[in-house]
Amino acid sequence: MKILIPALIPALIAASLAGAVRAQPEGDAVALGRLLFFDATLSEPAGQSCASCHAPARAFTDPDTSRPTSKGVHPQRFGSRNAPSAMYMAHSPAFHFDPKEEHYVGGQFWDGRAATLEEQAKGPFLNPLEMANPDRKAVVDKVRRAPYAGLFDKLHGKGALNNADLAYERIAAALAAYERSAELQPFSSKYDAWLAGKAKLTKQELRGLKLYEAEKKGNCAACHPSRRGPKGEPPLFTDFTYDNLGVPRNPDNPFYGQDRAHNPDGARFVDRGLGAAVNKPAEDGKFKVPTLRNIARTAPYMHNGYFTTLRGAVAFYNDRDARKRCPQDLPEADANRRKCWPAAEVAANVNTEELGRLGLSEREVDDIVAFLRTLDDGYRK
Repeated sequence: MKILIPALIPALIAASLAGAVRAQPEGDAVALGRLLFFDATLSEPAGQSCASCHAPARAFTDPDTSRPTSKGVHPQRFGSRNAPSAMYMAHSPAFHFDPKEEHYVGGQFWDGRAATLEEQAKGPFLNPLEMANPDRKAVVDKVRRAPYAGLFDKLHGKGALNNADLAYERIAAALAAYERSAELQPFSSKYDAWLAGKAKLTKQELRGLKLYEAEKKGNCAACHPSRRGPKGEPPLFTDFTYDNLGVPRNPDNPFYGQDRAHNPDGARFVDRGLGAAVNKPAEDGKFKVPTLRNIARTAPYMHNGYFTTLRGAVAFYNDRDARKRCPQDLPEADANRRKCWPAAEVAANVNTEELGRLGLSEREVDDIVAFLRTLDDGYRK
């Protein structure tokens, strides 16, 4: 896990604090949230910030790609899941069940267990596998000692951090304000420029887009919509629903070797995903559909980081059910060498209607990957 270099933290705080003092109230909340997001003194022990697992240079995902899941501030502790991008998650609706479509929608985390950004922001501080603070008061005490503590009084009035529970809510609100800022949803990809008539897609990228949207080919847009919204809003490349794609267990997941205090099931651990969050076996194995924006920059892929390459993930969508079944759990590279796929981690509820046997050629897989690379933000002609 890479963390902020301590010598850089004071400079970052000073620069952001100076900007916050000049900002309007809404800007103050964003600036305060940014300071909190990058502050590596808020873990126990100090050394891990939100940005440690959600680095801007990696589209707000984990910059350490040497492992499929993220390491906590305690070096021997690992989470069970791949840290998802924080980008564009401000657009996820509050977690709810849609009775018309008969499925769950929205929320935060891979399993929707936090309904909103504010609720999500409260989790990592207290998670023993992440920032490992013992309670809310410990976090608030650290914030009270931070150089930017006075910004809370500026935003909320004198004594804004006196009550630990209320202060914790305000910390979460500031982080959510930052995550809702334009910094985390710039809509600045080549595809956005193309939609605006300011860029041209290559022949391969155009072929990939056509395959991506074709119901009888890639059919990717069924869950990752690529067209503008009814009011011309840019596409988010996710419908924020939940699905079981039949992703295999990842034998390289360090969580399986986690100590019994944090993983009593050991190597027998099965991630039920949404099913565990809502306590319904019918939802077992389902995970939130991620945005495909910046997808080429956010490997590894899937909730457990099983796929190390973007092409591998697309190939799995294409031939999951066409390849033979591997006789055991294998990493992606070994499965590709043997031309097989391991069994799904959760066999129930696997989506067999929209993927698994798409019949795409090798060139067509490459074309879709080429299109997906146009979704990275920061495009310049």
